[in-house]
Order: sequence, then structure tokens, then C-alpha cells
Amino acid sequence: MIKIEIITIGDELLIGQIVDSNSTWIAQQCSNIIGIKPSWFSTVGDNYDDITNAIQLAYKRADVIFISGGLGPTNDDITKTTLCKFFNSQLVVDNDVYQDIETLFKNRGFAMTPLNASQAEVPNNCTVIRNKLGTAPGMLFENSNKMLISMPGVPFEMKGMFSSFVIPYIQNKYNISKLYYKSVLTQGLGESFLADKLKDWENSLPENISLAYLPSQSIVKLRLTSSGNNFDVEKKQIDNKIQELNAIIGDLIYGFDEDTLQSVVGTLLLNNKKTIGTIESCTGGYIAHLITSVSGSSEYFNGSIIPYSNQLKNSLLGIDNNILETYGAVSMETVEKMLLSGEKLLKTDYIIAVSGIAGPSGGTPTKPVGTIFIGVRSSKNNKSIIKKYIFGNNREHNIIKTSQTALNMLRKLIIEENS
Repeated sequence: MIKIEIITIGDELLIGQIVDSNSTWIAQQCSNIIGIKPSWFSTVGDNYDDITNAIQLAYKRADVIFISGGLGPTNDDITKTTLCKFFNSQLVVDNDVYQDIETLFKNRGFAMTPLNASQAEVPNNCTVIRNKLGTAPGMLFENSNKMLISMPGVPFEMKGMFSSFVIPYIQNKYNISKLYYKSVLTQGLGESFLADKLKDWENSLPENISLAYLPSQSIVKLRLTSSGNNFDVEKKQIDNKIQELNAIIGDLIYGFDEDTLQSVVGTLLLNNKKTIGTIESCTGGYIAHLITSVSGSSEYFNGSIIPYSNQLKNSLLGIDNNILETYGAVSMETVEKMLLSGEKLLKTDYIIAVSGIAGPSGGTPTKPVGTIFIGVRSSKNNKSIIKKYIFGNNREHNIIKTSQTALNMLRKLIIEENS
């Protein structure tokens, strides 16, 4: 079995200034796509001895070593020179990389600096991996039946390089059988409650299919992975089990694999030629941010109003002060008025409205922190759905959970009206 080690480099990782998301992502690609679970993670700072020691240790125990970070143009980026010494090589200019960097700066309207030009220098005994998204090329070293691949630390550059070059290269070199995996995305039920609901179904899974529960905020991803020698048979097995799953928790499933709630909702709106707007108090525009993060959202998103204060709720939305004083801004009555006013002002087919206490301050005995009212409305059927939730004490989590729950409520309403 091939052993893989992942090494991330950077002082910013060791002091906690930046979270090491690269190791997590690479490990996911290794496990889910390449079909090999990494055996070790290492993180070291921008120090020659530490990087060298980490590589020496990795060479003793791993067959494939992935390195991320330390390939920038500044003096603290020393991964390339360290690798050059480790592999007894010297730096030479790669003309193709130089041209890539020159073109990138020209397209952005900048002159290439000597520091940036130096990024075209690579060890003369490596295979160069061209960077289509940035200036730092990757490097592949092979000797003694070992492989080391060094990539940039910038996540989107590393991901592009890993997906386009590294994965197919590893698969071809080691002739690794492809795993079949499918992720089922759910929203609306916590991990433990979901596991209890799926206990019998999970026990019925064939031995060659593994199930992982991957919770994140209010979303739980169910990842099914098959292992075997017949890809088509494994795929059919998993697809059949997902059909069974849909019969049990179909109301909780909103998508698969790389789907997001905002992309799923966007597709539903596009397909049904409908529009959406948001009236957001406690989320401060985060729902609108999610909706507009999808390319093409201008086709269905009309706009958003953020009436954070009671004054704006009254003057902009026309909500009577008596309602605000009697029931409060965080109430079913206020959210109902927000929906009706938003529908008129934004002239949309659907509207989302939210009001709540995101925290950590502002709670009361009757309305603790995390109390959120979420409403969705359809102008077609003059129908409003408003629900009360109590999420928790963490402000960031409350904003995210509110936004995801609101989008899922809207998704269900659209499907109900257009099925």
C-alpha cells in the first residue's frame, strides 16, 4: 500500500494566524478521488533546518510526499531553495514559466518585478508543474521509488494544480483503481438525530460500502464510499442505497456532492422563471451574499433590504410601532410584516425575511440568544411560512444557520408550488 505524507510550510500556520485548510483539502482528494488515505500530516515553519528534517523523515516512511507553501517571491519563502539543496540541484530559469508570469502581469496591467521574475527559477532536476492561476510553479522530484511534489500555499492555486496535474499523474503512475463515492447533503436535522433515524438503513449497507457523517453548522453530509474491483457494480450499489435513503429522509436532502443550498435554490428559481428578494435583520445581508455568490444570480435576485434598526423597520418597511413595541422586533408578527413589505418593495415572486438575536448579547429570559424567526413567502399563492428557532449562543454560527435554514425553507416552498 502506498504511504502518503502531507507537509505544510509557513510560520503563519504555526502561530495560528492562518488555518491549515490545505492539508484538509489534499487529504480529502487523496481519500475520495485518488483512493489512498494519507498516513501523516506535518507542519513546519519557514526555517531551513525544520523543512529539511521534515522532508528527511517523510522520505523514511512515505512513498509520496505533498508539500504546500513557501514558494512565494519574498525572502521568507525558502521552500524552493531548501529543496534545491536537498536534491543537490541548482536553480535555472524555465522559459515557459517566465512567459507565464510575464503574461499574467501584462494581462493585469502591471510590470513584472525582478522578485516575480525570480519565480521562474526552478531546480534543474525537477519536473516543472506550470501554475495556470498564479506565479509560483510546482515541482515534482522522483528518485529511489519516492515522489515529492511541492505546490504553492495559496489555496486556489494549489487546488488547481492538484486537480489538473497531480491527481491524474498519481493515478497513472500507480495504476490505482478509482473509488466511487457519493455525498448526500442534508439540512434540518442534527448528526446524532440523523444517525438514529438511519440506524437500520446504515446496518443494511454492504461490507464494501462505508458511511461517514460530516456535520458542518446546520448541514450534515453523508458520504458513501465503495471499495472493490468493479466500478460499475459499486456505483450501482451506492445509487440503490441512496434511493432507499431518499425514501427515509427525502425531505432533508437538498443536493449531492458539490451542491450548495444557494446553487440549488438558484437553479429552481431559474427553471421556474421566478425571482427572490431578502429582508434581513439579524443576518445583515448574509443570505443575499450567499444568493449572489452564484454566477448568474442576477437573473433571479432582485435585491435586499437590511432594516437592522426598529426605526428603519418602521420608516422603510412601514411596520407599525405598536407591533414593534407590543411583540418586539424579534417576533412572528414583525417577520410577517417584513415579508409583506418586502414583497411590495422588491416586487419578487418569493421573499425571505429574518429577525433574531444573533448574540452574544441582547437575550432575555423569554427570548434568549439564538432566538430567530425565519419567514418565506410566495406571492403566487399569497402564502407565508414563519418558524421560530433557537440555535445557540455563537453569533457567527447563528447567522450561518439562519441563512442556511432560510434557503432550505425557500427550496421546499418552491418545490411544493411547482411540482
